[in-house]
Amino acid sequence: MLDKSLKNIAPLIDPFGRAISYLRVSLTDRCDFRCVYCMSENMTFLPKSDVLSLEEIETLCTSFINLGTRKIRLTGGEPLVRKNVLNLIKALGSKMGHGLDELTLTTNGSQLSRFSDQLYDYGVRRVNVSIDTLKPELFKKITRWGDLDKVLGGLKSATKAGLKCKINAVALKGVNEDELGNMIEWAHKEGHDFTVIETMPMGEITEDRTDQYLPLSMVRAKLKEKYTLTASEYKTGGPARYVKIEETGGRLGFITPLTHNFCESCNRVRLTCTGMLYMCLGQDDSADLRKELLQGKTGLELENAIREAISRKPKGHDFEISRRSNAPAVKRHMSVTGG
Repeated sequence: MLDKSLKNIAPLIDPFGRAISYLRVSLTDRCDFRCVYCMSENMTFLPKSDVLSLEEIETLCTSFINLGTRKIRLTGGEPLVRKNVLNLIKALGSKMGHGLDELTLTTNGSQLSRFSDQLYDYGVRRVNVSIDTLKPELFKKITRWGDLDKVLGGLKSATKAGLKCKINAVALKGVNEDELGNMIEWAHKEGHDFTVIETMPMGEITEDRTDQYLPLSMVRAKLKEKYTLTASEYKTGGPARYVKIEETGGRLGFITPLTHNFCESCNRVRLTCTGMLYMCLGQDDSADLRKELLQGKTGLELENAIREAISRKPKGHDFEISRRSNAPAVKRHMSVTGG
């Protein structure tokens, strides 16, 4: 039940009439994988002094809840490598039913065997797990540092704990495109939804993204040769558009930042681990909320700073991948912004 004190709060509305009710929070830019489409193998991570404390993150999340945020997704980097992260998850979980409707997590799955039971105990009910292949050697090649058996073990732990799991896979040309059908069948057999994602031109990486980019229009056309895809009205609050695969009975989502952007219904903003609020994943305009905290702003002053930022939310992003330039559309890495 929603707190009576929150019922009369004016919601966050952007210049295009979209209610902003979903906050994605990057808890750290650090990760125990080095996925080839996400970061360089020899990444230089932020010094700890530049990163918000867990208490500061809780303060900012509470302000967003007070302003109508109903869903918070914790991301990274890999959020579960953040020291004492369960303290924050427990604190945010206590707000479920008191302004917050859902607390979720995006993870590479490496730490799920350790934390699944506590995640469930603290109010998390759904997790997104990134798996781009079911071939151990290819998994190692894509993630550089990852162990597929450990991730699959984490999935089993999550399911046993009661967590609903959705599998996310980035479509990579010449890498996993011929495996996606088999992965979908595996996921649906295990009771997991599956979402396929286009690679996003964010941050400098070693590889050439034009070599990685696989339009999901091509993926969808190939899947339709084998499966019956039926449009679905199912939504999770994120950008995925879903279909039902009649042959498996499961759901398949498409996230298409390049071939068909998802901006018209965007209800999301992203808070980085450094306290920068990005109103759009693919634009550089931001608001420094850590600065507001360091100036001692709390309560109404902090909420007004958030409202001002939302008043600058753009209509959409301008992602593009072209062989004319291998430069990323946005210089910051996805691991900094929050996946």
